[in-house]
Amino acid sequence: MEKFIIERKDEMETKTFRIPIPLIEQLEKLAHENNVSVNGLIIQCIRFALDHLE
Repeated sequence: MEKFIIERKDEMETKTFRIPIPLIEQLEKLAHENNVSVNGLIIQCIRFALDHLE
């Protein structure tokens, strides 16, 4: 019988960033509307931005 192994896709580290309140409110609303966490949404936004840098 195979063993069940729990894997994490990405190693995480906690960082603190200062984000303007209106932007936080917009991110929270968007995350809620799409049933994702704010953290997950921010990661997706950062990845998209970095992938599309000129």
